[in-house]
Amino acid sequence: MKNKTMKLMALLLAAILLISSFSACGKDSLINEPAPTTVAETTEPVIIKTDYNRLTGLDNLSEEAKGKRPVAIMINNIKASLPQYGISQADLMFECEVEGGITRMMAVYADYTKVPKVCSVRSCRYYYPILAYGLDAVYFCFGSNPTLATPTLEKLGIDYFDGNTNYDTLVFGRDQNRIGSYSKEHTAFVNGENIPELFKKYNIRTDYVEEKDDYIFNFREPGEFKKTSKTACDKINLQYSNVYYSTFVYDSENKVYLKQHCGKAHMDTATGKQLSYTNVFVLETDVELYGNGPLVKIDWKGGTGYYITGNSVRKIKWTKKTESSNIKIKDAETGKEIPINPGNSYIGIIDYNSTTLSSEGTAVSFTSASTAPTSSAG
Repeated sequence: MKNKTMKLMALLLAAILLISSFSACGKDSLINEPAPTTVAETTEPVIIKTDYNRLTGLDNLSEEAKGKRPVAIMINNIKASLPQYGISQADLMFECEVEGGITRMMAVYADYTKVPKVCSVRSCRYYYPILAYGLDAVYFCFGSNPTLATPTLEKLGIDYFDGNTNYDTLVFGRDQNRIGSYSKEHTAFVNGENIPELFKKYNIRTDYVEEKDDYIFNFREPGEFKKTSKTACDKINLQYSNVYYSTFVYDSENKVYLKQHCGKAHMDTATGKQLSYTNVFVLETDVELYGNGPLVKIDWKGGTGYYITGNSVRKIKWTKKTESSNIKIKDAETGKEIPINPGNSYIGIIDYNSTTLSSEGTAVSFTSASTAPTSSAG
């Protein structure tokens, strides 16, 4: 009986081995078959990085511009130079104080193949190329302050075009309609249509460097729009000086903030549109005169501030660790990066003691960091 049982067990084992060998052969025959194309569902949608705009989180780039570097252009913002044109299409707009209490802006365009004709273009101040460098942008200006700006450009090694030193008629020109009615310094333009040709002519790198091939903010998914807090904010005023200020009024129908320049609608005469932004960032920091003046020195490494979107305001801390880093927007209390609504953005970098926020209804207003809701410099 024992021998019979052992024989049966041996036969059973042989059968198992035979079946296993067929199964293994079956697996080998599938080695060169194509892998399944179905991707397992994830809890969050997967964004293909090269398809989306790094500056806005939107799917609005031309095929030629996907994964390509942005363009940053210095914008003259003194009252005598107004109105400007070509600036309403910018994906990102910076505004900072320069000498004499006036401000200057830097318009950043994600799609280098669709930059419009932009006027008026003005000279560099040293903190602007530092901001552009963090974005891996190609920088355009018309002149450069030799005390701080020119050494900064040279130290960074940033790709840039200065209309004063390399006046290439492919892109730089003087608006003939302004000659005679504006001072000469308010007539310079950049012809964005020819930027792709200019890049080829000077062999300018168009692909992002690998470490910059990412979004500048922690964007929500395209189509997703949320308030950033329960605190309403339908009007913001950034008082850069006693004579220059930028005001933003919420347009609830279009979910954007409409910009005013010193109390008047800030218009783009080429498009006939008032400047408007999905996101407004107020970045507070130390702004002071450099040495004996009149040049302005700005601490670009971080501070406190506010994120305003969708008729809501949230206290933030912001940091820019190095010249090559992007600005990080974090919650003032938790220190975690906060979600940002997809869309274009305005970034105003302003002195701690110069900012005024106001809201009808649930009002939030302050004239200095000390009277704002609790926060400390980051």
